[in-house]
Amino acid sequence: MGKHASGLRATLAAAQFLQDLSPGDLDKVVAISSLKDIAAGTVLYQEGEICDAMHIVSAGLVGLDMCMPRRGCTRILTVGPGELLGWSALLNHGSMTVRATAVENTELIVLPAQELRQLCDDDHDIGYAVMQQVALSLSRRLLATRLQTLDMFGETQPVTASVSPVARFTP
Repeated sequence: MGKHASGLRATLAAAQFLQDLSPGDLDKVVAISSLKDIAAGTVLYQEGEICDAMHIVSAGLVGLDMCMPRRGCTRILTVGPGELLGWSALLNHGSMTVRATAVENTELIVLPAQELRQLCDDDHDIGYAVMQQVALSLSRRLLATRLQTLDMFGETQPVTASVSPVARFTP
């Protein structure tokens, strides 16, 4: 294993994203991965763009923004080391759901989507570990989006439903 590959392996091994993989399975993921440095302020992708790789933040921070007409862009989440970016790339069309921008100089682990999908299909232990982490990431993003939505509409009073008798179904 070359110096670059051993550094990448150590970086991937340290990422919680793949903590449950065996050393052999981790080597399979290392074989398709690479590291990429991103300068602060760089837009990684825009909403709606097609992305062909999933990323794990190795170092630095990436802001995830939703852009809306008449409201501009709103930061919904900032992700840091060990966290996942670009999960949409694992889907067949890979259309991004947010804009991602490096908040500071950032290092990413790049996992080409087509190769990662094939690896998940070929090795179900890897597929299960990857999909568990994608589900966890999606859960966090959904919660962040809900909280941001509540904050955006926080000026209004909650609506309460009036209680009315429920009609009983009789066959």
